[in-house]
This record gives sequence, C-alpha cells and structure tokens, in this order.
Amino acid sequence: MDPVDPWLLHGFFERAAARDPDASALRCTGTTITYGELDRAGTAFARALLAQGLQPGDRVLLLLGNGVPLVVALLGTLRAGGVMVPVNPGVKAPKLRHLIADCEPFALAYEASLESLVAAAIEGRASPWLLRSGRPLTGAAEFLAEDLEALCAVDCGATPFPVQVIDRDLAALIYTSGSTGEPKGVMLTHLNMVSALRSVSDYLGLRADDRIFCGLPLSFDYGLYQVLMSWRVGATVILERSLALPAAVLATLEREGATVLPGVPTFFAMLAALEGLAPGRAPRLRMVTSTAAALPEAHIAAVRRLFPGARLFSMYGLTECKRVTYLPPADLDTRPGSVGRGMPNQEHWLVDAEGHRLPAGSTGELVVRGSHVMQGYWRKSVETAERLRICPETGETVLYTGDMFRTDADGYLYFVARRDDIIKSRGEKVSPREVENAICTLEGVLEAAVVGVADPVLGQAIKALVVPRPGVHVAAADVIRHCRARLELFMVPQLVEIVDMLPKTETGKTQRRALR
Repeated sequence: MDPVDPWLLHGFFERAAARDPDASALRCTGTTITYGELDRAGTAFARALLAQGLQPGDRVLLLLGNGVPLVVALLGTLRAGGVMVPVNPGVKAPKLRHLIADCEPFALAYEASLESLVAAAIEGRASPWLLRSGRPLTGAAEFLAEDLEALCAVDCGATPFPVQVIDRDLAALIYTSGSTGEPKGVMLTHLNMVSALRSVSDYLGLRADDRIFCGLPLSFDYGLYQVLMSWRVGATVILERSLALPAAVLATLEREGATVLPGVPTFFAMLAALEGLAPGRAPRLRMVTSTAAALPEAHIAAVRRLFPGARLFSMYGLTECKRVTYLPPADLDTRPGSVGRGMPNQEHWLVDAEGHRLPAGSTGELVVRGSHVMQGYWRKSVETAERLRICPETGETVLYTGDMFRTDADGYLYFVARRDDIIKSRGEKVSPREVENAICTLEGVLEAAVVGVADPVLGQAIKALVVPRPGVHVAAADVIRHCRARLELFMVPQLVEIVDMLPKTETGKTQRRALR
C-alpha cells in the first residue's frame, strides 16, 4: 500500500487495479471478477454516462441489489464525476417516487424485475436515462435504453479520464432509513468518504489477503464501505444478496474461506438462536464487526463461542459521518456494554441540553468533529441546521448526532438512546437500551425493544416487546419478574408483549416509531 492515499474515492480502486489487475476483486454467485475485469467494465459504464451528457455532480440512482452490476455502476459513476445514489431494490413505489423527485437523477440503473416499480415511480415526470440489468429489453417505448450488461462488456481499455472533480465535490447521496421520519439524502464528499475509509480500515487492520464477506446491502453505508475499503488494500469481497439465512451464511463463510464478517445485531441474534452449532466454524475467520446498535452481552458471548479465532469489533456510527467509535477486542471482557472510544482522526465530546461540554462520567448528546462529517442533507436546510452547528471554541461546523451517551471515567462511551427515544416515566429518564439489555439476559429471549407509551398517571409507561427464541415459551410475567430482580423499580416495564418479530429498517435497526 502506498504511503499517500488518493484524493478521490475511486483512486483507491485504480491504484489496486494497476498494482495487480489479475487479483480477485469480487466473488459473486461462485464467479470471480478480477480487478482488471472490473476496471474495464467500470470504464465502459463511465464512458456511457459521459456520452449521454452526464456533468460533474449529476446524480446516478442505482436501484440494484448486491451483485457485480452494482459494483460496476458505483465505480463507473465515480469515474465519470457523478454522484452515486445507491437505493435498496426492496423500496416501495411511493418512497422511490419521493427519492427520484428529491435527487432528480441524470440516470437510473435498475433490475429488470423492477420494471413496473420504476415505471410507476417516474410516471408523469421527466424520465432519467434508464439502464436495465438482468435480461434483454422488452421493447416498451419508455424503456428503450441500454442493457447494463451489454454496456459493461464493451472493452474501452484502461485509458484514464481527465480529472473532473476534487475532493470537496460530492461522491454520494446516501438516504437515511427513514425510521424517524422522511428519508433524507446525506451529502458526502470524496474527502468525507476517503477520511472515514482510511480511519476504519486502519483500526481494523485490513489486508490484501482478506476475503470480506458482505451480505449487507450496499445501499447501507456499512455494506458500501466493505467494497470501498477492499479497494484500498486490494482485498476480495465475497458479495452475497443478504444475511437473511444465517445457516447459509455460515456455509458460505466456510466454503469461500472468508476472513472478515461484518454484521448487524439482528443477524447476530439469529445466529445465536441456531441450535447445535459447534464452536470453531469458519476457521479462517479472523475478524467480526458489528454496528447499527450495541450488541447485547449474550450475543457477544455467542459470537465469540462460535468463532473463537476471530476478534470482535463492537462499533457505533451513523450515516452522517460513517463511524465514530470502536471498542478494541481486548476491552470486550472488561467493557462489554461499551462501543469504545473515538476512531483515529476525529474529536468527539458530550454536551448538555444547553450545548455545554460535559466531563467524563456524564450523560449527554454526542457531538463529532472531523473531515468525515457530512456536508448536510440534500435540499433540507432546516434539518441540516439541526445537525450541523458551529463549534463556539473553533468556529468549525460539527455534527450533533441526536444520540445520547454516557461515558465512564476513562472516556469509554455507552449508548443510552436516541434523544427522542428517552422515556420519561414517573419523573425519571429511562434508557430503553438499559432495559433491553436486562431483558436479553433472560433465558429464551432472542430480542427485545422498549418504548414509552402515553400514560395519564406515569407520563409514559414503559412497554417491552419481546421476541422469544424459536420453540421457546416466554411469558410476560417472566419478563417483569426478571426485570424487577435486575433494574430499579422505575425502569421495570409496566407492559410486556410477546411478539414473533420486531419491525426493522433495511439496515437492521428497530423501528421504534412503528412500535409506539
């Protein structure tokens, strides 16, 4: 790896492809794609965009599931000076229509199976240039565009493009999941993403011989960065459609010799629930990472038992700055409930309701300063002003995350709740996370979510929704009794509902708004 990183995001790929074009870049459905092959396909995609008139800063909406076409389109968009807008292909028509209206894409690449969805979403508006992936064109007039696979097969060589963008220009619009309201497009420059990529890949210690399993959607920044970080070191990504079937994931990890497994709490909960798994699966696995929410201690124990040779990184981040903290694996035994301290090349602190900095040992809102912090929300000045504010000490713009944390005396962070999710019951403030962690230690519990519901006496009553492990009976009375033995009285749920599953966003976060 060269001592100086590129200025632009796709520069990492170009350096890796030039260094070893025959190295494996992707493994997808049993097929290997080399860096050289991906280089040629990305070039063809970029030249097609430019031939159609794409200008620097134009958006390219990518309605593609995990697969080679999506990675080609990501690379080609960046090379052409465009802004990639990855969107999960499971999106519904009203949301897709909103996204298209919001970002006004120059081009839209989509899977052929989504033809009717795309037609409904663009009806009555100026149509972007459409690129279909998956099967030949049907001939419908409104879809007389290019076939994505045919485009990618054109051999344009490896002629470099003239520099059209600088590191301050946008590289991506990544839409938030919308779990707390209307989706917002997070504006990220090349500088933002290069900074985040460098910090994360450095503390993880990624290597060229790594084989990174990725079943996370690339529309989710956690999934997207698996591909981007692989480019920096020249590693291979084993790209799968999803993490929905943990047993199948285990089989793929072993068959493909995966060394890195990124996951989210929902996946690790399902993995912990599998019966009869002997320790030592996927022996080449050396690293497991988790973000989106702190893992319950029971799930940490299950992961470590299943993969004894792998180091587990518990992390915290948000789309608005990619990553904030990580817990070194050596600290798991002493601080299992922590998401660690700050990653390299950033500063963070906690503030009270008036914005005053708080000392170690306090609870407050997390504020982040660094070159990885977003530029704002696309065309949403009011929402941007709520999150990006001027730091009075430095005059810089910093990110107010909206997340509440507490710190211990050594500065390790412990997630409390989203600021809007704090429950106020009997005059006390209750952290849903603390109650959920207690419930998850009950034998037979797979997952739990805690919310506040309106109550004329208490202000808010504490309601717990509990998912039992498959085949296990858990009663509401058992949950309440368990909490009384472990929590202060004001934190014990008044209401308990046993459910089959919790509503989740596509990134694995619990939709508390739906629960309420």
